[in-house]
Amino acid sequence: MSEPLLSVRNIVQEFESRGPGGVKEGVVHAVSDISFDLMPGETLGIVGETGSGKSTLARAVIQVDRPKSGTVMFQDRDLTELDRKELKKVWANFQMVYQDPFSSLNPRWRIEDVVAEPLDSHRSLTRDQRRAKVRELLELVGLDADLYLRRRPMELSGGQAQRVAIARAISLDPAVIICDEAISSLDVLIQAQVINLFEKLRVELGLSYLFIAHDLATVKQVSDRVAVLYLGQLAEIAPSDRMYETPRHPYTRALLDSVPGLDPETGIVKRPVTLPGDVPSPLDPPSGCRFRTRCPLAQAVCAEVEPVLTPCDGGGQVACHFPLDDQGRPTNGHPAAAAAAATA
Repeated sequence: MSEPLLSVRNIVQEFESRGPGGVKEGVVHAVSDISFDLMPGETLGIVGETGSGKSTLARAVIQVDRPKSGTVMFQDRDLTELDRKELKKVWANFQMVYQDPFSSLNPRWRIEDVVAEPLDSHRSLTRDQRRAKVRELLELVGLDADLYLRRRPMELSGGQAQRVAIARAISLDPAVIICDEAISSLDVLIQAQVINLFEKLRVELGLSYLFIAHDLATVKQVSDRVAVLYLGQLAEIAPSDRMYETPRHPYTRALLDSVPGLDPETGIVKRPVTLPGDVPSPLDPPSGCRFRTRCPLAQAVCAEVEPVLTPCDGGGQVACHFPLDDQGRPTNGHPAAAAAAATA
């Protein structure tokens, strides 16, 4: 196994919440003690409900918002210890592609200037070199440079604008691209094209991705491993195929059950099952396991002891006192498991 490209350890991100008059109302526990590795050439999917801390985690990893504690190792350097000047040099290795391409592209600039913006900040190129590089990048993402070089963002479709954003993201030959809901605003056909483009660039340029999304089907399609977040904590992380076939955490199981589907052989429609209850407030997260207030398997220990990530069968790690087995039944002496065994 090669060494991790990016090693994140015990990241904590919290924000003070203030009400009228600037009065402190509490602390938002946005990200709580999350650790993971990103390997060279790997795509790590990050999924969870709205408010689970996915985007906040990504911003903390690349130090856009400094985390309260934890370490982020990249090329034998801890990014949390670098000053702003040093970070600017490192940021060339990290680029982001956002959900809405139009909001991330300056509407007054021509596409040539949009794509060249990182080059102007980090490279010293002549005018001819600059244009040649921009043309190369546009062709790489499937856009005819002769047609699009002089256009402005508002003259593009959503898919074309996202391709321009991707061209800008790869302009500095980064090591990691963070896709923050990068395809959720596109229609299904364009989503497929952009996903194929991401995979093509990963192979040709040796990129690694942090792929943030709420669409589980998409994440499965593009990811080597998947990390599931709930209320700022890591519930489960595992190889993509294993997680979708045999999820170990009840929350992962609930996310999969909420996705509608159709059996191509029988034509039977799989109805989505809604997870009951609302996500608790990050201002006052539940004690112990944060998912326990919505978990059908919760027991007294779940409120008293916070579960830690432990290795599980089939690969990966899960943070649950009663992880599920291959048949979706709770283990570790859960009453439901004991009752099922007695019945059998």
